[in-house]
Amino acid sequence: MVHIANMGKYFASRGWVFISADYRVMKQKGTIPQQWISISKKYPQKVRGQALAVYPALRDAKAAMRWVIANKEQYHINTDYITVGGGSAGALTAIGLGISDLEDYRDEISIETDPTLSTTHLKEEYKVKTIIDLWGTKAVLDALEKLDGKSRFDSDDPSLLILHGTQDQNKNTPFNKAEELKATYDANGLTAKLIPLEGAGHGAWKATVDGKNLADLAFEFIVEQQKLQTE
Repeated sequence: MVHIANMGKYFASRGWVFISADYRVMKQKGTIPQQWISISKKYPQKVRGQALAVYPALRDAKAAMRWVIANKEQYHINTDYITVGGGSAGALTAIGLGISDLEDYRDEISIETDPTLSTTHLKEEYKVKTIIDLWGTKAVLDALEKLDGKSRFDSDDPSLLILHGTQDQNKNTPFNKAEELKATYDANGLTAKLIPLEGAGHGAWKATVDGKNLADLAFEFIVEQQKLQTE
């Protein structure tokens, strides 16, 4: 997507490593554990396909993150300052990646069931420091809670920046979902900053706040939260 590419150039120009990871979508689900199929049946029929698509998307995103950790020396990546982010479905994936437990979306399927897991650096661990949420929700984490009744939010979760259009008409990502996520963070004593994109709808890539674009706002938040030197 051109918007992600432009954001990548923004961060790369500041000396940061920017990686855009692909993941499977609804028509390419691959192997899904039976318990996740059972979860999908708790959703209305019209969104069950999307519920099923969550599992492979997060599984792929986590595999991509483990690949980064496994190859950090080859590509000269400092993995002490990891930020994840995305827009819409990418935001849901980033939120799930940053907040869920390491074993989530990893251990539900055995290597015997799916031998491709053996190439995904299963023993690598990572720690996300900040999340940039562009018009996403906590739906991925809600799905995990449906699985075992356990909330994934805890005091060790990454700092979160939420940028969300106040007029988002997408049925899955209305503005109140951003407020719900902020409230959940607040209730757990976590750091979250919600910046409403006034009058903007879904996919507000060109939105600005006080003359700053989305990349500017994300950059400032990351620097502040991770206490980075910018000179």
